[in-house]
Amino acid sequence: MVLVRVHRVSSIRDPETGRFGKLIELVEERRISRQPVRVVGAPEESVMAQRMIQDLLYQFQSMGFLPSIGGLRPKMTLFLTEEEYELLGVKLDVNEVYELEFKDGVIRFKRAYD
Repeated sequence: MVLVRVHRVSSIRDPETGRFGKLIELVEERRISRQPVRVVGAPEESVMAQRMIQDLLYQFQSMGFLPSIGGLRPKMTLFLTEEEYELLGVKLDVNEVYELEFKDGVIRFKRAYD
């Protein structure tokens, strides 16, 4: 299982069939580590301030205000006709995070934070 975020959804037209569809770009979602960093000999106030900053960064990232560390890491690009997109059964919205699971020849999408 890997976390992916919908980076872009674009309208496309298949050059062979002329049918309209969607281009969906998924990028890997990486989270800021929530494990506190221990500094030996640091005053308790600075350790508490560091934890607060880490928590704030994590919250901002989970709300989409901060990009993932390390920039965009493309994971999957889908080219789907409108019919295929409807058959997928998942509405892939920009900036939404999904669990992407590969198992027994099947690709599953599930909202990550429901």
